[in-house]
Amino acid sequence: MNGKRNQGRSSTAVYPGSFDPVTFGHLDIIRRAAKQFDRVIVAVLNNISKKPLFTVEERTALLREVTRDLPNVEVDSFRDLLVNYMRSKNAEIILRGIRSVTDFEYELQLASTNRQLDEGIETIFMMTNPKYSYLSSSIVKEIASFGGNVSDLVPPAVEAALRAKYAQGEDVVKLTAPPRRKSGAKRAD
Repeated sequence: MNGKRNQGRSSTAVYPGSFDPVTFGHLDIIRRAAKQFDRVIVAVLNNISKKPLFTVEERTALLREVTRDLPNVEVDSFRDLLVNYMRSKNAEIILRGIRSVTDFEYELQLASTNRQLDEGIETIFMMTNPKYSYLSSSIVKEIASFGGNVSDLVPPAVEAALRAKYAQGEDVVKLTAPPRRKSGAKRAD
């Protein structure tokens, strides 16, 4: 059983998130979880209130690509309360990565809320590898939007997808500064 200690019970963990895009930090958590649980479902949240860079379909495809060597990892998406999704998958464990004390405070609030909604669901926190403690999808997108090198932050497939998105003009940051006003000139607004 790959060193998993569940005494004959099958364990399913759900690792939910937006994964916009998936980073080496996410992948580290997924790989470590795959060693601890019989089944890991990486669940991409389809949050209609956010404007992601990648569609849900693109994010799930990228996740499938970077986890294809992990036979007990599935990639799915959902657009519901997490506890409802958990029930639909017969999953009992929510897996969350923690980078900092700030993450912990937020995640503790979510875990307590999920526990209130369903006492049969547990949240397990996994500490991020220190070399990824600064890493977030937002930072990756910002660096990529300026044409910076993200090869140490994301898998090659994700790097290529970011390059393609920004080459299409998706949320590209303009690198030119606004024209300077002449000293003493008044603003038109």
